[in-house]
Amino acid sequence: MKNLMPEVAVWYQDIINGNLFEVVAIDEASDTIEYQMVDGEVGEYDSSSWQQLYLSPAEAPEDWRSPYELNAEDQVYSDQTMVPENWSGVLSDIEPDLMDLDDDFLIL
Repeated sequence: MKNLMPEVAVWYQDIINGNLFEVVAIDEASDTIEYQMVDGEVGEYDSSSWQQLYLSPAEAPEDWRSPYELNAEDQVYSDQTMVPENWSGVLSDIEPDLMDLDDDFLIL
C-alpha cells in the first residue's frame, strides 16, 4: 500500500525491501518521521520520502526487544512503592555539620 499516514508506536513493513520498523516520533517542525528498525537502528524520513514508500501495517515482532536487552520483566510496571524495612540505619545517626557561611552568604 502506498500513502499510509505515519502513526507513532505503529509498526510498518517496507514491501519493496522487507524492512520492518516502528515509527517512534513525528517532528512537525522539521516535517520528518523518525523510525527505529528491529535491530535498533534509528533513522528518519522526510514527508516526501515517506509518501514514496510502499508500506503495509505490520505486527510488532516477538523479539523486537532484543536489541534493547529488555526481557518480559522489564516491561512490567509496578505501582508498588519500595520502602526500606529499617529507617533507623547507620546513616540516620550522622549529624550534619554546622556550616559557617561567612559574610559572602548573607540572608536578606
